[in-house]
Amino acid sequence: MSRLPPFIALRALEAAARHQSYSRAADELAVTHGAVSQQIRRLEEELGTTLFVRQGNGMVPTASALTLAGEVSQALATLRRGVEAVREQCSGPLVLSTVPAFATRWLAPKLGRLTAEIDETELLLRVEMRMADFVTDGVDAGLRHGEGNWPGLEVAPLFMDRLFAVATPDFLARHPMTSPADLAGAPLLHHTIWPWRLWFERMGLDQAPPARGLVFEDSAMLLDAAVQGMGVALARSGLVGEDLRSGRLVRLFADELCADMGYFLVWRSDSPKLARIHRLRDWLLAEAAREADGV
Repeated sequence: MSRLPPFIALRALEAAARHQSYSRAADELAVTHGAVSQQIRRLEEELGTTLFVRQGNGMVPTASALTLAGEVSQALATLRRGVEAVREQCSGPLVLSTVPAFATRWLAPKLGRLTAEIDETELLLRVEMRMADFVTDGVDAGLRHGEGNWPGLEVAPLFMDRLFAVATPDFLARHPMTSPADLAGAPLLHHTIWPWRLWFERMGLDQAPPARGLVFEDSAMLLDAAVQGMGVALARSGLVGEDLRSGRLVRLFADELCADMGYFLVWRSDSPKLARIHRLRDWLLAEAAREADGV
């Protein structure tokens, strides 16, 4: 395959043929008249043919020049369409899918800083329980809870779940507790996925946890009930940080249960918004690391 002439020379040819003037071509390309003349001369030398002849004050393209200029014009149009298509894909909101508990408990309090610090003014949050499809759902990135195995996607781990007992200071004043064994006689708030049985086994307690008490499927509602002083909740570290920092809830004991599940940011490696996703990823990772020591 023969080598193509320099792109700048082909652009000079196309503009000069269209304007029939080196000067007007130079104005369009923001270069000098001499630069256009030099590119055309080099192109004539490389192709071995005359491309322009002077007639009065104008430069008239030859048949060869017109043929080549027409092809260059079509190629430029194709390039423009491609560039515009990529611009259209990269513009618009960055669509982030996340589960409700994570959205309300971890992400929402940070949104103001997030959008300002990564200069992302068009962040569209989709709060949904289902796992979004990156091909058909128009989603750019997702915050998912699981073990971190999503084939075909890039994965960045934010943090793994740690579970520990929390309650309000007022609740503890009414129900003093000094050891995990005291939980057996306390009002407990239950979660369908993270049962107190796991905690009791981890603490080596012989008795079974009391079955009475409210049962929740949603972790955010579980923590809301704990904030209202309705009982002791087995909290997940990634969702309870704001409550601990504000003093709404306190940890009962230093003991905790480490789970094999956590939160991850996922995205497609071929996303046209990859640069924006990487800025989001870096911010989320830094934020998760900053909080890790305080929860």
